[in-house]
Amino acid sequence: PPRGRNKSSHFEDLFSSEQEHDPRLIHINDPVRTNDRYEFTGNEIRTSKYTLITFLPKNLFIQFHRLAYVYFLVIAALNQLPPLAVFGRTASLFPLLFVLFVTAIKDGYEDWRRHRSDRNENNREALVLQHGDFRSKKWKHICAGEVVKIHSNETMPCDMVLLGTSDPNGIAYIQTMNLDGESNLKTRYARQETVTMISHSSYLGLIKCEQPNRNIYEFTATMELNNQRIPLGQSNIVLRGCQLKNTEWIIGVVVYAGQETKAMLNSTISRSKSSNLESYMNRETLWLSAFLLITCSVVATGMGVWLFKNTKNLDALPYYRRKYFTFGRENRKDFEFYGLALEIFFSFLSSVIIFQIMIPISLYITMELVRVGQSYFMIGDTRMYDSSSGSRFQCRSLNINEDLGQIRYIFSDKTGTLTQNKMEFQQASIYGRNYGSSLQSHRANMTGSPSQKSMLMHYSWHF
Repeated sequence: PPRGRNKSSHFEDLFSSEQEHDPRLIHINDPVRTNDRYEFTGNEIRTSKYTLITFLPKNLFIQFHRLAYVYFLVIAALNQLPPLAVFGRTASLFPLLFVLFVTAIKDGYEDWRRHRSDRNENNREALVLQHGDFRSKKWKHICAGEVVKIHSNETMPCDMVLLGTSDPNGIAYIQTMNLDGESNLKTRYARQETVTMISHSSYLGLIKCEQPNRNIYEFTATMELNNQRIPLGQSNIVLRGCQLKNTEWIIGVVVYAGQETKAMLNSTISRSKSSNLESYMNRETLWLSAFLLITCSVVATGMGVWLFKNTKNLDALPYYRRKYFTFGRENRKDFEFYGLALEIFFSFLSSVIIFQIMIPISLYITMELVRVGQSYFMIGDTRMYDSSSGSRFQCRSLNINEDLGQIRYIFSDKTGTLTQNKMEFQQASIYGRNYGSSLQSHRANMTGSPSQKSMLMHYSWHF
């Protein structure tokens, strides 16, 4: 969510009207002054869905998006009413509580892995300028305004404006695969005015940039350095998640950190996923629920007709006598008869409880247990283990196991994504002699000089 910030009185016209009077001011190598007036976020990120406080209510809310769970909750609640109790009150709660517990354990384990991944990411270290020297500092403690040094093959901890690189011309090469999936290297530049800043170790200046936004291909800012205004653009900023390649080192100043980086603004909170089979079961649950209501309505209607015809004989009929006539403690006690309308209504609800087996809760319990077992075997599959990297199959979402390998549509921007463009030598006929194949070729009648002899090459493309 946007945080309240003090507004600046003047800014350049190169910004949009919305941000013209509210730029972000970054004091180079002065994080205290930068973060004193402006409530910038830290560099700690969180991609998990739950916390210890929100886990139980939020998880139950997500689970009850399944229509069957709502149905079983209604059945368990009806069975707690004394006039409708068909089965034991406590026993009717066990199946629902069991399936909710198993699903909560599974979701909690998945979110615990997200917390572990976030913790490892936040505890990574980078070189930050502190007291005139670059020292190691955890990513989560980096804040806007600090000067960071990144070496080759390292990942950017936040969004930074380049101040200098190991190249004398201020050129840096980065890989943006984590952002846009492109493996080719992108070129970024440090302004020549800031390169001299690195050589003299004088990190002073003010950057006025736009507020955090999701556009990873645009950046608008200016830098005030030695009474000069230097324009900055998209080619002068490196984003979080990019890797430095073919460049020994770069030095930059942090302008966006943590959840305000462009990478995190483009990442959405992981939603609860459901498989096609689960969607199909929800539709079937609706149809079965409609059929159940019709059946119970027929039973309640028949009960009403029978009670209406036998209103005068209810004292003599079993279960509807006004008083008990026994020799025990219940002798002469009034029987619980609630009237014609309520008896019809209770008959309808009792029928719902009796016919609840149309939608078996055991099916959902079995599905949850099967998913847990499937994930165990998939993770432990030795044929999906990569010995070179020491990595194995990871099951990040247990709710979509049954959709594994079921692909309906493939969208591709080029054929190289789906095929292996590799040209292999198959056959060549040079001066009538066959090469590279067992196929028989006849020697051609060659006349004249060798330069006049024909040459035939055969290649094939494999897709």
